[in-house]
Amino acid sequence: MTFSESLYKKLVDEIFIRFPSVQKNTFADSYKPGLERMEAFCGALGHPERSFRSVHVAGTNGKGSVCNMLASALSAVGLKAGLYTSPHLLDFRERARIIGGPVAEMVPKEYVFDFLTAWKPYFEEHELSFFEITTGLAFKWFADSGVDVAVIEVGLGGRLDSTNVLTPDLSVITSIGMDHCALLGDTLAAIASEKAGIMKPGVPCLVGETLPETGPVFEETAWMRCPLTFAEKVRPSLWFRHGEILRKMDLQGRYQEKNLRTVLAAIDILKEMTGFKALSDSETVLDAIEKTARRMDFRGRWERLSTVPQVLCDIGHNPPALRENFGQLTSLLSEGKCSSLIIVYGVMADKDVASIFPLMPEDATYFFTAPETPRALPAGELTRRYRDFCTAQGRSTARVYEAESVRDAVRMAVMLAQNLDQQMSRSASASKPIPSLVYIGGSTFVVSEAIPLF
Repeated sequence: MTFSESLYKKLVDEIFIRFPSVQKNTFADSYKPGLERMEAFCGALGHPERSFRSVHVAGTNGKGSVCNMLASALSAVGLKAGLYTSPHLLDFRERARIIGGPVAEMVPKEYVFDFLTAWKPYFEEHELSFFEITTGLAFKWFADSGVDVAVIEVGLGGRLDSTNVLTPDLSVITSIGMDHCALLGDTLAAIASEKAGIMKPGVPCLVGETLPETGPVFEETAWMRCPLTFAEKVRPSLWFRHGEILRKMDLQGRYQEKNLRTVLAAIDILKEMTGFKALSDSETVLDAIEKTARRMDFRGRWERLSTVPQVLCDIGHNPPALRENFGQLTSLLSEGKCSSLIIVYGVMADKDVASIFPLMPEDATYFFTAPETPRALPAGELTRRYRDFCTAQGRSTARVYEAESVRDAVRMAVMLAQNLDQQMSRSASASKPIPSLVYIGGSTFVVSEAIPLF
């Protein structure tokens, strides 16, 4: 079959329908834990995962940022680097990128078309999941393209994740938090155990953040299996410049300080290995890290979508991530860097909103909504629960609104910001009044629907 845009779109749409993705369906319909199908698929593909070196990254939060920073640094020192992440925001080809020059490139449509056409009968016969298909696609493209190294992000958990067929040069576990508890366990120790499943005998493992409940799990798993490093207990060789790096970085979320420490510690481990000596070029590495978002086209992490009015978005969606984000928003308001705070918020039905509500800034206007996925908590239910929480806590509900769609919520939030800014301009005695700030978040799916609106 010859490639055409119409045939490509039809084939991709069929793959999404026939092999449900978590992006469009519930985890119960989409998630298939276990490695047997993936190992067989890799065998049928000729074991592409064995043709390149790799860094394997798991964790509750931060793994996307860590992966992108590492890929940017590796490519900047002359290595052809692959990057596999999930989920995507706008185009599922975002999941597989190669960077061998100034900017990353997504897997070409023609390659996707040929791959899906050739292997569709196999997908159907062996009942692969969407994630297994995209993982195989990425591995095969990286192998066919001759990448030197690939940075591979775990999809969910670690031990039973499709990506765990790899034997990497370095395993990284960024952080552990309470998320996807129905699938990974309902304690921090249980979740840590699933993430620790990416540890391999003899392969160094770096852990970014630990908690009293998780540190012993990593130590026990690593004992007599692999060298274990805790980023919090070492001082990376370039850490003395972290303040400068954070000021210059195009990833401006406050949480990036933790991710940066993990990345710099990973680079220290890698540069001692044969083939990665070029990572000793500190200035090149730091420049690449500082420009991660633009080099990798990495989006949805404290991303500025508009300056007039001010609009930010971030995919942080669980209590540990939102604690950081809402804390940063509260600081911006208290420090006078915005005159009012307007939040567009939607959440998946499986998220722990009881733990999230207390983190939400009290001095904000809320537009609650739901993205177009069956996993979303309906906007009306989210609004009702938040109003109940406010009533119980003595908070005002005067600035709590509901919107049927992300588009409507964003439109209303932006209009409110514009009106407030106009009022500020008319009444302010200062020559440059402080603008309002719109924050869009709560879910990857909310952000993916909001970005095209700008």
